[in-house]
Order: sequence, then C-alpha cells, then structure tokens
Amino acid sequence: MTLNFNDFQKQDIQFDINELQKAYQEILKIKNFDGPEEISNFGAISLTQIPGDPDSIKGHKARGVFWTKPDSSGKEVVRDITIDEAAYSEFIDDFKNTYFKEVFETLSSKYKLGRVRVLLKQPRSTLSWHRDPEPRLHIPIITNPGSIMVIDNVAKHLPADGSVWITNNTKYHNAFNGGEENRIHLVACVLDHKFN
Repeated sequence: MTLNFNDFQKQDIQFDINELQKAYQEILKIKNFDGPEEISNFGAISLTQIPGDPDSIKGHKARGVFWTKPDSSGKEVVRDITIDEAAYSEFIDDFKNTYFKEVFETLSSKYKLGRVRVLLKQPRSTLSWHRDPEPRLHIPIITNPGSIMVIDNVAKHLPADGSVWITNNTKYHNAFNGGEENRIHLVACVLDHKFN
C-alpha cells in the first residue's frame, strides 16, 4: 500500500503562534464553544456567519453535513444538515479586534472560504470516521504530540507553530486528541482547492 501524504498540504503562509494563542484566549472571554447538544466532545466558535444572520452559526450549523459508515455493514449514511458554505462571508463583529480578523483577511485574499471556526477536540476523544463536502484549512493553535489527524490510512500530527495546512477532508478521515489538554485549531472550509 502506498501512503499518500499529499492529502496534507502545508501552505506558504505563516502566522504568529503567540498572537494566535492570545486571540484564542480573547475570544474565550466573549464566547463559549457551541455544538449540537448531543455531541459532548466537539465544540466550535464561529468567526464568520451569513451576513446579518446570527442564527447561521447555532446548533447543527456549527457542524454541518458529513458522511459516515457507522457500523459493520459499511453502508454510508449522511448526517447533519447541508450548509451553504459560500454564504458565510461576514466576520463576526465581536471578534474584529483580535488577531483572527487579520488572519481571516489574509486567508480570504488567497482562498475562497466557507465557514471559519475555532474548533475544540477535548482530551482523550475522537471524531467519527467520516468525509466532508470540501477540503479544510487548519491552523493548529494548541496541540500535543498525541493529537493526530488520519486521512485514509495516513496519520499526521500538525504542530502549533503558525503553519497553515489544507487537508483532504473529502476522503474518509478522523482526528483524535490523545493528550490531556484541549486541541484547538482554526479551521476553514476551502471552496476553491483541488487535490490531485
């Protein structure tokens, strides 16, 4: 079997990790993590919304549609609700005085983005084996050596050093946090990136 590390693409952009971590602490003073009520180990703080629509970031809209194979039958099923990613163009006013606004402007000048969120993966927890409609851009903010993303059969740790990665989330993947602290990534849906 050939391992395809091409599904993890480091971008030619670098942000200040200290400023990212400071901005994360600043937004925690304004907003707590949201997510579907029945999902305990996933949380999101949306940095963008549909213009003028604060309801566009609540409940299941914090997560969005994905496909999974939940049991031994291997049959694929769809979960959650479809999101119009391209509509999430407004940076949320509450966070405009944080470094995340500069990050958003830089990324928006280089990529066509959907939702931009700060995502939480709690210690000793994992996501389901699933696939998403589009690739995702990741900027790790807080991580540990036991925080790993797996795409197909390739596992990779993304360090919290200000680097930007685009991951091929259209393939089956998951992420797990095997550490004892929260894993925090800035994650954006990327609508104009193609993998070979």
